[in-house]
Amino acid sequence: MHKTAVIMAGGGGTRFWPVSRMERPKQLVRLTGNDVMINETIKHYDHVIGRENTFIVTNEKQAGLMDEVLFDEVPRDHILVEPVQRNTAPCIIYAAMTIKKLYGDAVMAVLSADHNIGNVKEYERVLSLALKTAEEEGKIVTIGIEPSFPSTGYGYIRYAGEADSEVKDLIRFVEKPELSIAKEYVESGEYLWNSGMFIWKVSVILDYFKKLLPDMYEAMDNIYDKLGTPEEASAIASVYPTLEKVSVDYGIMEKAEGVKVIPADFGWSDVGSWDALDDVFDHDPEGNIRSGDAVLIDCSGSVFFDDSGDKLLTGIGLKDTVVVQTKDAILVAAKDQVQKVKDMVDKLRSEGREDLL
Repeated sequence: MHKTAVIMAGGGGTRFWPVSRMERPKQLVRLTGNDVMINETIKHYDHVIGRENTFIVTNEKQAGLMDEVLFDEVPRDHILVEPVQRNTAPCIIYAAMTIKKLYGDAVMAVLSADHNIGNVKEYERVLSLALKTAEEEGKIVTIGIEPSFPSTGYGYIRYAGEADSEVKDLIRFVEKPELSIAKEYVESGEYLWNSGMFIWKVSVILDYFKKLLPDMYEAMDNIYDKLGTPEEASAIASVYPTLEKVSVDYGIMEKAEGVKVIPADFGWSDVGSWDALDDVFDHDPEGNIRSGDAVLIDCSGSVFFDDSGDKLLTGIGLKDTVVVQTKDAILVAAKDQVQKVKDMVDKLRSEGREDLL
């Protein structure tokens, strides 16, 4: 049975503005490694899933650049273009039906385009186990991350199972908690961070769509014969805007039965905002992160990121601060306020500064 990867790569990455823009979002930027993030994501599973079996779901604004930067081994007809954004459930059924059309049935790993993995060998081992479990047991499998601190920024998974089995039973998904609750979760040893990685057979997930999101299933099934043909783009353009805007978490995962979870610890970070680079980059002796040409005096615990390509970035006396420089914008923010970068993007949009977005 074919092993496939589906990478959801249509987001705008607004929390990484000004480097991340709608037409050049963080997954298409060299943010955490030697290559753009989507190629780094593919490298992570190179020994488990072939690049030729990789599928990318993106949007019209990003499709051109995706074509330019993506590894040559990924077939260009595996780049699936959403005419409008409808959350994760529509993009997953689009990919699942495309894979069904090509392979009949296959195992499908749904991954994000912008996560960082510290221990790639361990990640490959866990992903291989998840693929094997999904194929042999016909169950939905997810990977949960062993929590290293009581995060309020992640959803959680409660699980249970035999001590001698690495594959556990998923009890329930939990929304992002308050700090006091997060502490209880971590101390209990019964909860994992929700990584958003899902593994299933195409036949299994399509059965769930048919059962739980029947209107979406019927709409996509009606154009199934046009997938992979010259008529695909027009068919998707007609149907996609009519699909319910719903996440796969809410539409499928929270209602699915018998879901399995594999607890894992492979240095995972969702790289969701500028302060998350602490988990990715090495620090200087004062705890600063430097990317690009930066000269500092008496700075500590700060992030200095230059994406201009030809400018020097300097800092004096800054503590716990994020400074990001591009060719047309500079961001300066307190490190504990970087979640509000999205608010700045909204403010620029409201003031008609679309040229910067």
